[in-house]
Amino acid sequence: MRRTKSQLIEELKRFRHKEAHTDALAREHERVERALRERVKELNCLYGISHLAQNRELPMEELVRQVGELVCASWQYPEITCARIRIEAHDCTTRNYRNSPWSQSSPINIQGEHLGEIEVRYLEERPESDEGPFLREERNLIDAVAHKLGRLVQANRSEAHMRVLSRELIKAQENERLRIATELHDHLAQDLAALKLDLGELMEHPPAPGLPMQNRLAELTERLSGAISSIRNLAYDLLPPGLEDLGLVRTLRRYCTDFANRSGLAVDFFADGMEGVHLGFETQINIYRLVQESLTNVRKHAQASCATVRIIRSYPSVIVRIEDNGQGVDLEHRLDEFYQSKKMGIWGMRERARLLGGHITLRSRPGRGMRIHIEIPLENMNNGA
Repeated sequence: MRRTKSQLIEELKRFRHKEAHTDALAREHERVERALRERVKELNCLYGISHLAQNRELPMEELVRQVGELVCASWQYPEITCARIRIEAHDCTTRNYRNSPWSQSSPINIQGEHLGEIEVRYLEERPESDEGPFLREERNLIDAVAHKLGRLVQANRSEAHMRVLSRELIKAQENERLRIATELHDHLAQDLAALKLDLGELMEHPPAPGLPMQNRLAELTERLSGAISSIRNLAYDLLPPGLEDLGLVRTLRRYCTDFANRSGLAVDFFADGMEGVHLGFETQINIYRLVQESLTNVRKHAQASCATVRIIRSYPSVIVRIEDNGQGVDLEHRLDEFYQSKKMGIWGMRERARLLGGHITLRSRPGRGMRIHIEIPLENMNNGA
């Protein structure tokens, strides 16, 4: 069949259009395939970091070094990519690292604290892309890696903190056992043994009926009452009776009264706005221990004549404040020392406040007494209920 020239030209145009469309599809396929390969590399990078994080025995420096290698392999041009990661005391670079004009970086932060930076560089020039020679997705990836590194440091800190808390808990338990054993052996047991000897002597050699016998029995009764009182005080210190039945405010009021009678320190207790605030047992016992430890510190260290205890509901927190008129302390120079050496129980008090989601602040000057201010968020009030 013979075709005209115009028909041949039209057919050639259609053929060229199809060819151009085929080329466009091939280029689009290649672009999508390349993008897919880049996304796979990015996923492998994030998966690799997560896998490294599961190895609890891997030193932080080695972990950071391996993260740097993963990062280099995940960028668009891995053959000319190098990385540097500075985080806390660690500064790790890949073997091929050197300065170059083509770089991108991301800060490593946790909870507002700047820990360091991750930096990726190309060692040779490459075509311009979304951020210099770097892809937009690579910006997202470097930010994600920086975030993961921050979380790893946070997890390591939390584990280290938990180890410290575990050691302190064991130490506190052993100290408490030692205190109870000493109280029972050196005081109660000896007092009761002496009382038994005196009763035995009284039975073997009873005095003549009359006033001497009454005086002797009164003396033994008084000593027995003292031993009973010591046992009650010991039990009261271990677990305040009536905390769940009476509630925190009434239990604290009674404790302050008993503490004042036993120590000779005047203690003024005041509560406001606590009606209708339902506290779980864990919250109650921790607040009780905070007050107990604070008053013990006043008695042991402050050389004070009086103290005040305040517990107030002040939305969005419950505020506990303990003040004394004692000798005070130079907190500006000694607060870190108290926390680090765990003097005066302040370290343990801070940890108790943290357990409740709150915080504790101290204010003191030499000769001006001390104020302990504790705030517990209201949203944590029902824990353990």
